[in-house]
Amino acid sequence: MSSDPDTRKIEMHYTPPTSDTIQTKPFPIRGERANFVNKPHVIAMVGLPARGKTYISKKLCRYLNWIGINTKVYNLGEYRRHATTAYQCHDFFRPDNIKAMAIRTQCAMDALNDVCQWLESGGGEVAVFDATNSTVERRQLIRDIVVKKMGFKLFFVESVCNDPEIVEQNIMEVKVSSPDYTNMNKEEVLADFMLRIEHYQEKYQPLDEKCESDLSFMQTYNTGEKVLVHKHEGHIQSRIVYYLMNIHIVPRTIYLTRHGESLMNLDGRIGGDSDLSDRGCEYAKALGNYIAEQDIQRLRVWTSWLCRTIQTAVHVNAPQERWKALNEIDAGICEEMTYEEIESKYPSDFAARDQNKFSYRYPRGESYEDLVARLEPIIMELERQGNVLVVSHQAVLRCLLAYFLDKNADELPYLQVPLHTIIKLTPVAYGCKVENIRLPIDAVDTHRPKPKIPGYLEERFRRKGNNHHI
Repeated sequence: MSSDPDTRKIEMHYTPPTSDTIQTKPFPIRGERANFVNKPHVIAMVGLPARGKTYISKKLCRYLNWIGINTKVYNLGEYRRHATTAYQCHDFFRPDNIKAMAIRTQCAMDALNDVCQWLESGGGEVAVFDATNSTVERRQLIRDIVVKKMGFKLFFVESVCNDPEIVEQNIMEVKVSSPDYTNMNKEEVLADFMLRIEHYQEKYQPLDEKCESDLSFMQTYNTGEKVLVHKHEGHIQSRIVYYLMNIHIVPRTIYLTRHGESLMNLDGRIGGDSDLSDRGCEYAKALGNYIAEQDIQRLRVWTSWLCRTIQTAVHVNAPQERWKALNEIDAGICEEMTYEEIESKYPSDFAARDQNKFSYRYPRGESYEDLVARLEPIIMELERQGNVLVVSHQAVLRCLLAYFLDKNADELPYLQVPLHTIIKLTPVAYGCKVENIRLPIDAVDTHRPKPKIPGYLEERFRRKGNNHHI
């Protein structure tokens, strides 16, 4: 303690800061996202069947929800199947089938009505209307309802595909499992669906910037080969355009793993930049051997800037990139502390984080919500890439997993991402196949489930040698 009387007086009155006594959102606000939607949006798909409209709709919905924009897909096929069991074959989609056309038109109106009600009620911000919307007349009707009547914003997304191989692949991967084709073999499904497409082609009118100059839209050709954007309006539509420009359907695998066990893991301390423990070094060697055995073509390895991830990837023989965006969540004034120490020094903060872990921001640090914003460029790049191994940290990998597995903000901070485990993600038609590969090297268990009592620290996290999760 200083011998100066004035200084001593200050020191004697000093108390540790808490979120009540310091500014927990310093200016500029780290990771603050400008995703407020001031006017509801309808994203209306356009295109012939088997062109990936539902694939785009589901991916776009997953992305927008992940960045904090409340989004929902309304699929017209589901409305049609709910309204009638009359579908027996492709004849249902013939333009001259008056009875079937009346059913389809009514279903479209019902879906649009539900879209508008959901947005008007304040429950949602963006609705994706997943249908063919393949004529100028239908698109004008949608505009009259969405823009002129409701005052919402409208953006059309047309998927154009002239590659017969892609179309056939889409039918065989997705349509064979459709409820329309229960108990039919693949050849029958393919034949019937190709005839269904022909019926739509008779009346199909692609979006045209001259004939429909009043519309905002984008067209993507052959799954991203070429993109045309016409009169997009505002922040949300810009985000959608950029996202859809990055997605592709090339088969690939994404491997996610945390760093090997670190010295701070052994001490139960969060954050920091420590080296690997002996067992962590063993995991690094085992990871290198596993990846070599898989013989993954054109693999790229991404790590954070922190020592423990770089050391974990040292035995992986592939091009490596260091991403600062992949660094662990910043625990601010709680960096390098144990959970016992946080509970003792900052009890109100400790309890507040348990009450809303996604939005809680460590004083002078980050929240999971901030982390999602920081990781958006990583997601964009992952969508563009082929095979990638990401070596990162628990909170970061929770955010990435939430994107790929469509988990909400309540689930995200509690996803299990154990040490010494490889999470293998294989994109499939409308989601991701997940496989957990545990390598046989022991490590501390860092997972703390959502506590039943906020602010209560379970007994196992009080024992020396056990780690606390971040």
